Amino acid sequence: MPSQEARDVIRRGAEQALDPRPEWLAELFDAVVHSARTEPAYTDPVLQEGARRANVSNLLHWAAANVHDPGARVRANLGSELLEASRDMVRRGLDETSLETWRLGQNVAWRRWMEICFSLTNDLAVLHEVLALTSRSIYTFIDDTVAALAEVIRAERHELTQGTASERLATVSLLMEGAPVPQETAEARLGYQLTGHHLGVIVWGHETSGEQLERASELLLAATNAPRRLTVLATGSSLWLWLPVSTAPRSDDLNAAFAAMPTIHVAVGHPRVGRDGFRQTHLEAATVQRMMARLATPRRAGTYVDTQLVALLSHDVAAADQFIDDTLGDLVNADPDLALTLRTYLDEQCNAARVAERLYTHRNTVVRRLGRCDELLPRRVADDPVGVGAALHLLAWRGARADG
Repeated sequence: MPSQEARDVIRRGAEQALDPRPEWLAELFDAVVHSARTEPAYTDPVLQEGARRANVSNLLHWAAANVHDPGARVRANLGSELLEASRDMVRRGLDETSLETWRLGQNVAWRRWMEICFSLTNDLAVLHEVLALTSRSIYTFIDDTVAALAEVIRAERHELTQGTASERLATVSLLMEGAPVPQETAEARLGYQLTGHHLGVIVWGHETSGEQLERASELLLAATNAPRRLTVLATGSSLWLWLPVSTAPRSDDLNAAFAAMPTIHVAVGHPRVGRDGFRQTHLEAATVQRMMARLATPRRAGTYVDTQLVALLSHDVAAADQFIDDTLGDLVNADPDLALTLRTYLDEQCNAARVAERLYTHRNTVVRRLGRCDELLPRRVADDPVGVGAALHLLAWRGARADG
């Protein structure tokens, strides 16, 4: 058992760890998701979010245990966040070795823990005791958690990888990879024809029930007038859909349709034809999904047609933010109606009458707003209409910044 002095330091340090700083969590997240070993598995924002939640859960689990009983062995974490993240990995074809990703955060957690301990005591003997004990504690806790999760996955693997849902996901994954699956075989497994038009859609939401995902899918059928849909369970909180339609709804219309479902997000590809189109429209929807996650957009839905430029410009979020600030200047923090009016004005080929009709406002109001925009911009709209338009579209999809 540790000395009372060491227990006091561990308890106070664990209390700090229970309220981690945002930069700590960001560093922990990057270590797990953005390493060369794991990044290919986390291109899906849903899997990324699952990994983030699982790592935060591990941190808080260990800290809470050491507040309660400093220095005691911490039981394995089998909380819902880790179980769901692990099950999603299995659904996507990853095995127990993927659980080793939880170890990648250990070095980050250990460095931060040492910083906390050094700030709490100057007694070298106590510090040595604390670091020796907690080093073993952290590594043993991760070992125990990985072993326990691996056992759960082995027990559930048959259920997770058998049946119609898993067969559909496996078949779709092969088609996405361009594997030479006979078309007749693929269609029989999917219960869906690969000829004709396809519109790929991804529906997802954090802390979202299967019932909500199903309701969202039905809303999409109504919004697109699709006669049927192919539905694939991608993870516990996301669905991949294909609709046999030749047109896609507008982003604004979808946002209105999903206004009453604040936890649901929808990404829509472009309508494509045939087997190659089945693959391409899904990859386009995935591009929109990644863009929405990257920009932390407050919007519920986006389509490839409406967001293709934004997706291209936002791969480097920091650079995109700098472009917005440099191009729009004081307009960024002005009344949002000003940016909306100017964006609509550029979209409508600088026709103020059409802007007034589209925004349900008077033409004189539109003209006044445009004049105010010119006052706020670093350069007049007429001097850089393309740059201003691109920055306005980025701004429209940009969520709250980490520094804001």
